[in-house]
Amino acid sequence: MNREDLEITLKGLIAEWENEVVEFKNVGDSYPTSDIGKYFSALANEANLRSLEKAWLIFGVNDKSRAVVGSDYRPEKERLHSLKHQIAQETEPSITLRNIHELSVDAKRVVMLEIPAAPQGMPIAWKGHYYARAGESLTNLGLDKLDEIRGQGGEHDWSAQVVEGGAIAHLDEVALRKAREAFVRKYANRFAAAEVEAWSDIVFLDRAKLTQSGHMTRTAILLLGKQEAAYLLSPHPAELTWKLEGQERAYEHFGPPFLLSTTRLYQNIRNIQLRLLPNDELFPVELAKYDQKIVLEALHNCIAHQDYTRNGRVIVAEFPDRLVFENEGNFFEGEPEDYVFGHKTPRRYRNPFLAQAMAELNMIDTMGYGIHEMYAGQAKRYFPMPDYDLSESGAVKITIHGKVVDIAYSRMLIQKTDLSLDDIFALDRVQKNLLLDDGAAKRLRKANLIEGRRPHLHVSAAVATATDTKADYIRTRGQDDQFYEKMIIDYLTKFKSASRGEIDKLLWDKLSDALGADQKRNKIANLITKMRRSGRISNHGARKLSKWHLAE
Repeated sequence: MNREDLEITLKGLIAEWENEVVEFKNVGDSYPTSDIGKYFSALANEANLRSLEKAWLIFGVNDKSRAVVGSDYRPEKERLHSLKHQIAQETEPSITLRNIHELSVDAKRVVMLEIPAAPQGMPIAWKGHYYARAGESLTNLGLDKLDEIRGQGGEHDWSAQVVEGGAIAHLDEVALRKAREAFVRKYANRFAAAEVEAWSDIVFLDRAKLTQSGHMTRTAILLLGKQEAAYLLSPHPAELTWKLEGQERAYEHFGPPFLLSTTRLYQNIRNIQLRLLPNDELFPVELAKYDQKIVLEALHNCIAHQDYTRNGRVIVAEFPDRLVFENEGNFFEGEPEDYVFGHKTPRRYRNPFLAQAMAELNMIDTMGYGIHEMYAGQAKRYFPMPDYDLSESGAVKITIHGKVVDIAYSRMLIQKTDLSLDDIFALDRVQKNLLLDDGAAKRLRKANLIEGRRPHLHVSAAVATATDTKADYIRTRGQDDQFYEKMIIDYLTKFKSASRGEIDKLLWDKLSDALGADQKRNKIANLITKMRRSGRISNHGARKLSKWHLAE
């Protein structure tokens, strides 16, 4: 939203005043995050029940007089937006604020938290508790509302159906163990590993949303079942197929457990190292042809959104220069471009029970953000953006490129590390000779990112100036994440522990010169989070007084 739209929205909300999906708070310079989380749960659930896309929690408006009084809540932009990560950590399923808006009204600051509605069939919990609203009051989500939300997928959710005759004996022991490990990593701040290990298999499967009161579901068989147990899903095939296209041809089918099969399929892909740029123009950048996280994100999305009632399989076709993923069923809500920039959260899922279970096992990191992560990941690797193909009725195809389309595009991304995803997405359309709207074309031309006249636009090749040096290029490009992660591991190995300040000092001068102070802090925070989630480091201190150690 632009400023004008925000002002109109705020005036309208104040005029209608508080209800089940709008809450005003007269907040000064602080407000407990735990209370924000409770309101997040309540407002998201109420928005779902009223078929609304979002709800609002607004700081800086007196909740009695309706007057704008202003708020000093988290005035630092980085700290304010870190609230998104804090909310995502404690919600179940993992979901966060759609946007955080700051608005000045008569020189008084108003903070508007835009809360997405809970997805269809999935009530939102905060720290394990479901909240709702009774008029303007915060309360627990009653059984009637809980059942209403959970029943939205209801009888049409293929993945939630109980498998007749299904039992623990039908599950793969290795997959079951991996599932526990994934659950422990996801909820490391809520459950101790020993506590999860002490749960019986039935208790764990229920807690991980894989079974219903101990009864085996189609989701449990898909994700954790033995390969020979696939017959329990008949006549619906539970199968992933990899096929190699080109001068050489090959294929392989993979059945349950999908929790393990996706990695096995990935290992079939010919993932060689590529030199992105020629030696005589710039230092070469060596990258893997495909990024494992992006490939698995695409494959997991196919599994989560497959229409299993169509009796088809998920197909991954490997061509010399690209991977093409195909799943049965139309794109379920909206268009792929709606999700590219991470602003839209889907309200409905074709397989809500399966999607929630995959989120519990970290197969889907944050539901609704998978497409954004794939696009951002390709941009960081200087590769073309993914392409969706919805031309075939009843199927979705996505292409992940493993080859440069236009060398000028890749060179632009390497040297201009501050480009927004909006600009990169537009440049990608230019390099692929796709239509570009007038606003984007004007913006790119003004920034000297494109040249030529319509319809023959192309990415500008004049990226470097005469004063650019090879040393400037290296300092601007920075290093791969593995380089920084190794520095942290080496430091902890030698000194046993490190505070956040010590890690900042260790990495600060090593990060790209193109990054500002806030970007460097965010980069380091993301690195630490990534290493914690992968189980390599752990925090033995308080959240504000962290003390990082190598994980035992």
